[in-house]
Amino acid sequence: MGFSCPINFDQKARLLSSSLELSKSQKALPPSAARKAPILFFSSHCFTFQIADEKIQQNPTSTPSSPPPPPAAATAAAASKIPFRPRKTRKLTNQRLDPETAAAAFPSRSRRPRILKPLSSDGEIELALGHLRRADPLLSALIGSLEAPTFASSARPFLALARSILYQQLATKAAQTIYARFLALFGGGGGGGEDGEDGVSPDSLLALSPQQLRQAGVSGRKAGYLHDLAENFRSGALSDESILEMEDEALLTALTRVKGIGVWSVHMFMMFSLHRPDVLPVGDLGVRKGVQAMHELKELPKPLEMEELCEKWRPYRSVGSWYMWRLMESKAAAAKAMPASAPAPVQSR
Repeated sequence: MGFSCPINFDQKARLLSSSLELSKSQKALPPSAARKAPILFFSSHCFTFQIADEKIQQNPTSTPSSPPPPPAAATAAAASKIPFRPRKTRKLTNQRLDPETAAAAFPSRSRRPRILKPLSSDGEIELALGHLRRADPLLSALIGSLEAPTFASSARPFLALARSILYQQLATKAAQTIYARFLALFGGGGGGGEDGEDGVSPDSLLALSPQQLRQAGVSGRKAGYLHDLAENFRSGALSDESILEMEDEALLTALTRVKGIGVWSVHMFMMFSLHRPDVLPVGDLGVRKGVQAMHELKELPKPLEMEELCEKWRPYRSVGSWYMWRLMESKAAAAKAMPASAPAPVQSR
């Protein structure tokens, strides 16, 4: 496909120069692109502008045409050789880093000690106190003035949760009396004790009617809570084994589904029954007052402020919270021990 027109000598010279430049540029193009580039042919009186295309049949009577196009296979092979800019690739490996290499590669991860054991394990309290002394100067002074905390072994999760329901909103002495009567329902005798605790199970609790529980001093509302707890264990939604294996957030979600168990109850259960090391009961009044006193705040800190102020205690916020309770107890004891102010002298008339 093309067209011709007459030219003079000057035009012929310019076209010759353009044709040479076009030929050079065609050599730099890929073969597939070069086949469709314009080709110039000229004689002494005219020039021909023709587009070479493998799909167009050339006119055999026209001026010399372009060479026949290469086969399709050669075209595909030539097209596949088009250069591309090389890309950088990252090699992935499943090889685990040793602790020293990991600490150097991820320094932020090595700042906090990793805790896998409950606080009742040997040596965990010492690790917690060492971390808190380094992390919080205010708390460090408090640690030096008080005895170290202790976390003794506790009951089975089901029994501990039932006990926490019975103790809700009761004075300590009244709660102890009701708990002893509750254990007596399971064969523990009039004084309760370990024999009665061994008999407490989801099935044995569900075998007791609300009337029987009320005779032991358990309110009707708490009797419903106890039965709901037992139903969750009997259905398999909860178990002693799963509770011990759950992480803190998952455990909080699972236990607050039980009637009568709120966030505060779960926090106390995790701290004093499971001995979890990193629990911060942001809703506990005693802990909030302790943080207020230690930081000399004008108002009680709200939950978000508690999180921010106690962030440095991680991963031992349970131990830091324990010291907040002891701080407020020591302040109350000091205030109680102060002598009463002497009465003002009576002026004689």
